[in-house]
Amino acid sequence: MIDLYYWPTPNGKKISVFLEETGLEYRVVPVNIRTGEQFSPAFLKISPNNRMPAIVDRDGPGGEPISLFESGAILFYLAEKTGKLMPREVRARYQVVQWLMFQMANVGPMLGQAGHFRNAAPEKIPYAIERYTNESYRLFNVIERRLSDRDFLAGDYSIADIATYPWVTVIEREPEQLANRPHLKRWLGDISGRPAVKRGMAVMADQPVKPLSDEERSILYGTKQFERR
Repeated sequence: MIDLYYWPTPNGKKISVFLEETGLEYRVVPVNIRTGEQFSPAFLKISPNNRMPAIVDRDGPGGEPISLFESGAILFYLAEKTGKLMPREVRARYQVVQWLMFQMANVGPMLGQAGHFRNAAPEKIPYAIERYTNESYRLFNVIERRLSDRDFLAGDYSIADIATYPWVTVIEREPEQLANRPHLKRWLGDISGRPAVKRGMAVMADQPVKPLSDEERSILYGTKQFERR
């Protein structure tokens, strides 16, 4: 049994999609990041960086529980545990690794900053909005070129696609950007049509989306976020 510490963000959805794709038994443990549950002592023992997702595999190596944080590390672990969605052959394996790292180091951070400054920041800062929006478009172009001669980022469907997909769906809010990237559009359609992806993306999708209160903004981005613990 996998305990999935979760909130319906792109990083959380990576793990729920993988679990649905592989059929691993799991239960969702909600971590409401708007109310500060990510700072609870119990959660910090599992995720010292006070970020979700995190997992506890009750049947870890040697039959002993293991806890993991960081979505990329979790995907690595679960792929090795199941023998699925990660090739064993070295060249193919490192195709997956490099595109997973591309998501972790580029797609997530840059699209996250673009979304923050465009939608969540208390004041509009034109330079920041332009900087991160343009970088997001550049990354979409990298993915578009990559998909021009293959179905998925590393050739076959893998954890690299699972990691990238929940972040890149944001482009669907800008139809003109998607229309200019036919290979990316095809890739999004292929992945969104997978039954397991639909189930994984639907986990806790009924959480209401509402503007941040001042208290919630402080928890996520302000003084409460930076308190020493």
